[in-house]
Amino acid sequence: MLDDEPAGPLLTGDLVEQAGTADVPAAVLVGITDRAEPGLILTVRRENMRTHAGQVAFPGGRLDPGEDATAAALREAWEELGLDPAAAEVVGEIDPYRTITGYRVSPVLAVVRPDQALSPHEEEVADWFEAPLEFVLDPANQQRKSALFQGRERHYYEILWNGRRIWGATAAMLVNLSRRIQWN
Repeated sequence: MLDDEPAGPLLTGDLVEQAGTADVPAAVLVGITDRAEPGLILTVRRENMRTHAGQVAFPGGRLDPGEDATAAALREAWEELGLDPAAAEVVGEIDPYRTITGYRVSPVLAVVRPDQALSPHEEEVADWFEAPLEFVLDPANQQRKSALFQGRERHYYEILWNGRRIWGATAAMLVNLSRRIQWN
């Protein structure tokens, strides 16, 4: 269950000083497999994508007119991975995160049946994988890094697992989740 008081400060977003009313509502599915040792479903974006090419991400995208975050997250998971919405038991939304590209992302936490056959959408998703939930939520594996961006030093989180680099907004949402549930 999510705690009212997180174990540490929650991350609100990238370049939050530029946040404003132009934020585009979006949602991602934080799909946790219902196993003895739960996993987290993540995608690898195609290298030819306009934004975030080749990056590890949650399935998700912008809300369509009339959709709420849950509907959008389930629709995107269906479109990107063929994940049957009936196979995902939604727990609820967790702390929103503002991306550097101007999206206000609502992560939707769901428990997913472990026997789901997933098939990546050939134009959007290069691959998908399941990382151990215990590993990605362990603060010891969430490394704070920095880089120069637009002439300023920016900080971000990175989680390295099995040759995969989970970083940026995806890693930040995992940091928030681990702090919210006080994982350690």
